[in-house]
Formats: sequence, structure tokens, C-alpha cells
Amino acid sequence: MSPTQSAGQIANDPLLPLFAPVTGLRGVGPALAKMIERVAGGPRVLDLLFHMPDSYLDRRARPTIRTAQPGQVATLAIEVVRQDAPETARQPWRVVCTDGTGFMELVYFGRPPPRTLVPGAKLVVSGKLEGFGDRLTMPKPDHVVPAAHANLLPGIEPVWPLTAGLFPGQLRSAMRQALERVPDLGEWHDPALMRREGWPGFRDALWAVQQPDALPVDRARRRLAYDELLAHQVAMAFVRQRERRRPGRALRGHGRLRAQTLERFGFTPTPSQRQALAEIDADLAAPRRMLRLLQGDVGSGKTLVALLAMLRAAEAGAQAALMAPTEVLAKQHHRTLSRLSPIPVELLTGSVKGVARRNALIGIANGRTKLIVGTHALFQEAVAYHDLALAVIDEQHRFGVDQRLLLGGKGETTDVLVMTATPIPRTLLLTQWGEMEVSRLSEKPAGRKPIRTTVHSLATLGDVVDGIGRALDRGERVYWVCPMVSESELIDLAAAEARFATLRARFGDRVGLAHGQMEPAQRDAALADFAAGHIQLLVATTVVEVGVDVPEASIMVIEHAERFGLAQLHQLRGRVGRGAEQSFCLLLHEDGLTDTMRRRLGLLKDTEDGFLIADEDFRIRGGGDLLGKRQSGLPGFRLADPAQHEGLLQMANRDAAVLLDRDPGLGSARGRAVVGLLHMFDRGTGMRTLEAG
Repeated sequence: MSPTQSAGQIANDPLLPLFAPVTGLRGVGPALAKMIERVAGGPRVLDLLFHMPDSYLDRRARPTIRTAQPGQVATLAIEVVRQDAPETARQPWRVVCTDGTGFMELVYFGRPPPRTLVPGAKLVVSGKLEGFGDRLTMPKPDHVVPAAHANLLPGIEPVWPLTAGLFPGQLRSAMRQALERVPDLGEWHDPALMRREGWPGFRDALWAVQQPDALPVDRARRRLAYDELLAHQVAMAFVRQRERRRPGRALRGHGRLRAQTLERFGFTPTPSQRQALAEIDADLAAPRRMLRLLQGDVGSGKTLVALLAMLRAAEAGAQAALMAPTEVLAKQHHRTLSRLSPIPVELLTGSVKGVARRNALIGIANGRTKLIVGTHALFQEAVAYHDLALAVIDEQHRFGVDQRLLLGGKGETTDVLVMTATPIPRTLLLTQWGEMEVSRLSEKPAGRKPIRTTVHSLATLGDVVDGIGRALDRGERVYWVCPMVSESELIDLAAAEARFATLRARFGDRVGLAHGQMEPAQRDAALADFAAGHIQLLVATTVVEVGVDVPEASIMVIEHAERFGLAQLHQLRGRVGRGAEQSFCLLLHEDGLTDTMRRRLGLLKDTEDGFLIADEDFRIRGGGDLLGKRQSGLPGFRLADPAQHEGLLQMANRDAAVLLDRDPGLGSARGRAVVGLLHMFDRGTGMRTLEAG
């Protein structure tokens, strides 16, 4: 019985109280439950327990009125002396109190004080103190309770994210009930790790974070973060195990097609290209399906490696397909592969119609066509492969996770090679691509010169334009990238259309425009004109970030560079420096940069190491989908912050590997506890799906 098949039997009974709806908590009706679900991200008791505080208020300070200080959060035992009603609507209610050492006032704006604040009442109040003239005040106390019930006041109060209509007291009451329902579960962490880190058990950690008796709560928070990271890494390890178990076939070639390609290429592959190809060859020769990520910095030569891998399949008598996210990139790959490959390369995109499409499909189906390049059209139902042995997916992040292996599904034993031109931070490799083996290209091919990167204030824009004019007169080609398409009244940034108009007025029809809101055919025509040299200066948005290959372009100008992420700036810079000429990148910025902005632009100026830049970008901006549209935050984590907990993530990765090596069936006491952990973090369902697939 597999670990996933037995998970329900092992985990469901003890975890049932945590999976119950919050409506089972006392005082939580449907309306309150909906608000809790909105802030906690789910309707279960477990979701509420995983709703982490943003901060804490320490109410343990118990001064007397005489010793209390303005600005302090304090709890005081007082007796009400009198209430002073306001004389005008703009004045507040004032409740004069004493504790025998002095007097203070509780202040209420806009409404009368609670009915409990009557003269002679002995109460305990807690809130932030302020000074008004020579008087000590507490505007709108956070807590007012009878002195006999002072124990109800929290000494340390968590501050949770709330939503409209949800009050701290309601959440505090529900949270305490949820904590009381947490069962004693078996420990899923290694005892030596627990001792070394000084971590509490899972139940105690939740209490320490959600109802703390002392501060700080760092150890408890780290333990809970590690719980989530370990669950993620074990689930990833199961995916790797499944991929290794899936049957494949050994692909071995005679090497003649590869030799002809390298002769056409004219350069010796770099050491990292040779290393990556050796790793890919080992996978192709193994009797299991390959799932490998090839990540390479801009201009590192991924396409050559991909073609050589595809030719291995062709030499073995099978087929290989390369899928690109856009038609422009697919056509570019087709041109490159056709120039280097000694055998024909077929192009299949949405624009291939009629007889050409019918002939392409026939050649793919009967096996006459060995190498195919295209867009998502490659895995449509109408496309039948004779013997697809290798699927290469370029810029995979632009397809979406669900499409990652669809092309691989076209063949029963198809190997999959995923490529990305965006250097991926180490943390994202473990969280987003952890199920893949990874090959990295670190050098640039021979003949590439370093790009000279300079930083300029927009106050010098006139000088920059003059310099661009001289470059155009020399016949050079220039990118000018803007962060917006049209002017915004809210954000004062240069627009691509406005910049195009000013540069066109200066340089005439040597200037073209390309942006994402244009008709695709019009945009592609502008890119083609730039590549052909019909225009010398291309004003664009980030549509040129990936896949545009114009070796003759030698200057990149990025306007408002401080508004872009480091990884994106690095990708844009990589559009130049692809030929033998010296290339330049000019980063234009507004005055008044923050220290962080200066540090980011300075790093880009000082290094072309995309992996170093990606790691720094991850730390500065947060994980985000650095390879896609999201710019901050890493999806899928509730308790862990992989940027903050990178060390824990590395630990969890090693821990998961060791655990499954020693206990692949998760049948030990710790293994059974880990199965419960997987279900707690909703990883068990995905594992069952993988097992079933």
C-alpha cells in the first residue's frame, strides 16, 4: 500500500477536529464564519489556526497613574470618579479616573462611554496613553473589564489581519476555541533537529504564536514555517519519485547529425554547455522519463543545447518537438534550428493554414518529419505524432503549470526538457521547480563581449538623445524601452507612444514602435523591420524582454529603470550584446532614488551574473512569480516566507530526501506522522492524484 493510499486511514481521525468548519465553534454563526473565511483563506478550523498575527501588543506593563508615561501601551486598575459630557459636538466625552496615585481621563469621541464607566466602578483598562496638556489620557481604551475579571485581559495580544465587520474580540474568542481543539499529534520532525533548534511541539507552537504568554515567538514561528516547508519538499520528492518510476526508453544516437550541427555552428561549446548536454544525454540514455530544467542566463546558448538534444532523438529514429510561448519566438527558433540542423525542421503554429498545415500534420504523423517547432498548437488533439521521444518546452512559465507536461503526454515514453532564459533564484528552484533535475548554463559563448551598463538621471535626457543620434548615424540599432504604453494621469511615467512621437519627430522613419496593445500582426511587423534593419530605433515596452534576437542591436535604453525589477532589467539588457560589436545599456532614472533603488541599479551596473541578480531580486522584492506577471509574494505558502526562511527551505529539502531514502513508504512512526503533515497542508490530495496518474 502506497503512502498516499494509506494517508486517509492514518491521518483522518486525529485531524478531523482541524478539518471541521469554524461554524462548529461557539458563537460563530454563518455571517461571522464568512468573515473568518475571508481573512483566513478557508472555512476550516485549521485555516483559522494558520491565520498568523501581523504583530503583537504587549499589555503586561502595569504602572500606576503617577508612573505611567505618554506613548506607552499600559494596563491600569482604576476607579471612575465622574463623566464629563461634551459642551459641543466637536468635543469628546471625558471619564475622570483615579488609582490613588493620581488622575487620568478616558476619552471617547463621537459617542458616549460604555455604561460600565459609572462613578465608583472599579475597572481595569488597557490602551495607549497620551498626554493632553498636563493631563494623562487614554483615548478609546482597547479593553475595559471589571476589576474582578482582570484575568480576562490578554497580557500579550496578537494583532491579526481583519476585514470589515470582523472585530479582534470575535477572532480572539474563535481562535482560543480552535486552539483547544488541536489534538496531540505524533512528531514528524527529527528529534535531533528539534533539540538543536529548541523548537516546541506543533500544538505548543500554535499556542505560543496565537495566544502567547511571552515574547518573542520566533522559535515557534520558525517551527511552523518549517512544518509547511517540509510538507512541500516531501510532496515534491514524491513527484520526483513518480517521474523516476515512469517508464521511458533509452535513446542512443550515432552522433553524425550532432557533428554536422557543431560544424555549422562554428564555435566550440562552452564548458557548461558540454556539462548540461552530458546530463541530458545521461537522462535520455536511461530507461526512465526525463524531466529536466535547463536554465541559462541571457545569451548562454540554450538553443544549441536543445537542438543537440533533439538531434539525439532524431539519430535514434524518433521525433523531437520544441514548443515556444509565442509565434514570434517559435518562428525565431525555427530559423535558428533550420540554419544549424542538417535535417529539415517543420514549423507548426496557429498561422500555418491550408495545404501547408495538412502537409505538416502528415509528415508528423507518418514519422517523416523528425524535428518540429511550434506554439501550443503542437499539443492540440489534431496533432498526432508517429514517435515523439523528446519534448522541449521554452519559457515554460508562460504556458502555466497545467500545460507543462501536455506535450509530453503526446508520447507514452516522452522525455521532457524545460528551458528558461530567466535565471531562477535558488529558493524558487526548490519551491517551484523542485520536482525537476536542473542543468545550468553559466558562461556566454565565445565572441560575446561584456555589455557596458551606465546609470543616468532623466535630467540628462537631452544628452542621451544626442548620443543616440550619433549612434544611428553610424548605422547602429537601438532599443528604447518604456514602462507604459500611454500616458497615465496617476503615474507620471514616460509612455511608449509619447516617446515614440518625440523620437520620430527627431529621427524620422528610422524609428518604429512595438507594444503589447498593438495588433499582433502590426507588432510582429515592427519587430521584423527592426531585425531586418528597415528601422534602426525600436521604441517598445517589455514585449522585447524575451525571445527577440537581433545580433546587430548594440544599444539598450531603459527609461524609468527604477520601476523595473532587477531580473527584468537583466533580461532587457540581454537583448543587446548578442553580436561581435561592443554593446551598451543605459539605465535612465528619476531623481530622488531611495537607497534600495540605488543599490539595485548599482548591482546591475556592476555585474552581468544573472543568477546573482536573480537571488538579490528575490530578496529585495519577495518571491512573486519572478518568471511571470506577479511581482511580489510567493504563491502557495501560508506560514513560511521562502525569502525570509531560505535556510529552513534548504534544511527541509535535505530532510525530505533523507527521510524518503530511509523510509520510502513512510511506514515508520515518523513517516506516518509526516503523512498527517502532508494532509494538514493539503499536499495529500495532490499526491494521490499523482499516484493515480
